[in-house]
Amino acid sequence: MSDRLKVLPQYLIPKQALTILAGKLASAKAGGLTTSVIRWFVGRYGVNMAEAANPDIASYPSFNEFFTRPLKAGARPFASADYLCPVDGAISQFGRIERDQIFQAKGHTYSTTALVGGDRDLALWFHDGEFATLYLSPRDYHRIHMPCDGRLTRMIYIPGELFSVNPTTARGVPGLFARNERVVCVFENDETGPFVLVLVGATIVGSMATVWHGQINPPRPGTIKEWDYAPGQVTLKKGDEMGRFLLGSTVVMLFPKGRLSFNPDWSPTRAIRMGEAMGSRA
Repeated sequence: MSDRLKVLPQYLIPKQALTILAGKLASAKAGGLTTSVIRWFVGRYGVNMAEAANPDIASYPSFNEFFTRPLKAGARPFASADYLCPVDGAISQFGRIERDQIFQAKGHTYSTTALVGGDRDLALWFHDGEFATLYLSPRDYHRIHMPCDGRLTRMIYIPGELFSVNPTTARGVPGLFARNERVVCVFENDETGPFVLVLVGATIVGSMATVWHGQINPPRPGTIKEWDYAPGQVTLKKGDEMGRFLLGSTVVMLFPKGRLSFNPDWSPTRAIRMGEAMGSRA
């Protein structure tokens, strides 16, 4: 069966309603029922609770608190590298942006302008630059960290679809990451210039949050919303937590031309861990 046929049901199911329901259930504090769901989830997806700061499944009052659990100290040592991998997960794609086109999967590309919500001036910073698309599966640690130092300048919430973001869907839905709901975080680095981290929503991803704003969605107003930040208002160091997903999704990063040389050990589908070397300054 082709990937397009495999994803056909996603066009038909009520993704928004399912996501809202999943968000409410994940935030519910249902005692023993919550513990049973978490225990099932740990077994089903092989979650390594030994890495968690709190490995006691029964102590989490809601599924969301379990899902966004912090890691214990030292679980993710930082590599000595200019750029660190920001998440646990797997590499979907990475490499050169061809003019303004980002490679999604065989037969599919999408534009930087579409990804950042139609802002052509912002997209021009990344013309012929570098990108990385990193997929977080249900079993992964779901906090997102900084690949390098950065001063936040803007945050843009962009409404959209809520397709799944797994590899099959990436192959079967054109322009997936520029169609789904997303939050674009624009940073400035003193040495390498601007860079962007995009948090991409998906089916049953109840919400996305950043450390400076808290929960961004819901609500889902159906229109683009933007926040501007004064110089120095939000400054984060390499490796600092910057956000989190409530249920799994994808991060897309954009860097200007000539600023990043990727780790030669990286390849599509390769498993990655937060804190490993992502690359060096070009």
